[in-house]
Amino acid sequence: MSFIMLFIIIFSVVTAFFSGNISLLSTGIMQGAADGVQLIISICGNIILWSGLLNIADKCGITDFLAKIISPIICRFFFPKLKKDGDAIKNICMNISVNLLGLGNAATPLGLAAMENIEKEKGISETACDEMILFVVMNTASMQLIPTTAAFLRMQNGSKAPMEILPCVIISSIVSLSVGIIMAKTISKLTGKKARC
Repeated sequence: MSFIMLFIIIFSVVTAFFSGNISLLSTGIMQGAADGVQLIISICGNIILWSGLLNIADKCGITDFLAKIISPIICRFFFPKLKKDGDAIKNICMNISVNLLGLGNAATPLGLAAMENIEKEKGISETACDEMILFVVMNTASMQLIPTTAAFLRMQNGSKAPMEILPCVIISSIVSLSVGIIMAKTISKLTGKKARC
């Protein structure tokens, strides 16, 4: 990724130089930096709000309740080798629950905790097992029922109906999640690699 970004930067500078648009490039860089800071500040309140609500939900036992509802499905179909009452499954289920609400930023700590707990439960280090790989795929291509962050960004940019993307988000997230799971399972079987865990 570093090489790709370096190539884009060099290509932009060279192209701007030979086309005589160095001043436009400089203006674009400064404007992009200012827009980035403004975006971070504007979305900060949204992240703080939902992270706080998630913390309250966790203290009230709501996230545990959601985890218990989806844990039978998660344990049986996706992670049968993990302990059903272990911390790894709990963190995985909570991560999926938070992602369903479209709170990817709030789900990140739960995802990191899940990976650490899988590592502890399986007694491995430096090597990713099938459960870890599948979880990363599920977390990356997560299904969203409520695209909270995307809707907030649309609202910030003047959308009159920020949630009108809901059907498209649900369909696309279901498709991406299904394809990701199928590919992870298929590649695991085709390679014939038995995970040490």
